[in-house]
Parts: sequence; structure tokens; C-alpha cells
Amino acid sequence: MWLLLAFIAVPLIEIGLFIKVGGWLTLWPTLAIVLATGIIGTFLVRQQGLKVLAELRGSLSQMRDPLSPLAHGVMILFAGVLLLTPGFFTDAIGFLLLVPPLRQAIIVAVAARMQVADIRTRTQYSSDTMADADIIDADYSDLTDATNRSDAPKKDPNKRPSGWTEH
Repeated sequence: MWLLLAFIAVPLIEIGLFIKVGGWLTLWPTLAIVLATGIIGTFLVRQQGLKVLAELRGSLSQMRDPLSPLAHGVMILFAGVLLLTPGFFTDAIGFLLLVPPLRQAIIVAVAARMQVADIRTRTQYSSDTMADADIIDADYSDLTDATNRSDAPKKDPNKRPSGWTEH
């Protein structure tokens, strides 16, 4: 229901802002502002995205929890989508999401409302498991008597074996 409300409310807000700002600044300055916010937003998203990607690589290489850099990366990606969407309201929210302390506050607020289960797996070998290590489960067909069976493929006497099987 919240998503439906957002899909209805955001375009209405954008249209209202375009009318107000366009009436105040006229058409061309309004379009120039929308274009400029898209260009500036793209530059900022790229810069912050590369920084967060470096943090993610560092946390993975040092075996630290990568959830914080991943959450920042998702929010930067969402900010980029908002900044590339034409409009003043979406640009304002997109620029707000590019402020790292605000992103951190949002992550903390969302994390407080979530329950995370810690699942760990561990492989344990016992003496029973090691004793069964020589058992191989397989299906087989006995081909030793294939030449005497009626359903066996017939060999062509004129066909030479491949170079791989010649001795």
C-alpha cells in the first residue's frame, strides 16, 4: 500500500514543483536546473560509489562484516536513480541520500527494526565419517560380454580405430 501511495504522490509532487518553479524561473532555467542536478548527481554518485566499493573490498579482504558498505552502496545506487529521474523532489531526496551521516542514521534506524538471524555452518568430521570415505556409490554396466550379446553394437571391420586408441 505504501508503494502505491508513493507511485501516486511522487509524480503529483513533481508536477506541482515543476509548475511552481517553472512559473517563477521560466522554462529554460528550470530545464537547466534539472539537467545540472542530473550531471552533478551522476558525478557525486560515481565518486561515492567508488569509495564505498573500496571499503567493501577492504572489509572482504580483512574478513570483516561487509553489511555496512553494502547498505551504503545500495543507498548510493538508489540516490543515483533518484537523481537521474527528472524532478526537484526526487533530486532533493537523492542529494540527501548522498550525505554519509544521514545514510548512517537511516541504516541504524532500519537495522533497529530488523531481526537478523546469525547462521553459521561448520563441517565436522567424525571417525564414522572417515571410515566411510572409501565407499563410492555409483551405477555401472558390465560390458565384458557385450560382444556376445544380441543388443551390442556391431563393429565395422573396415573402420580403423582413432589415433588415440591405437597401440
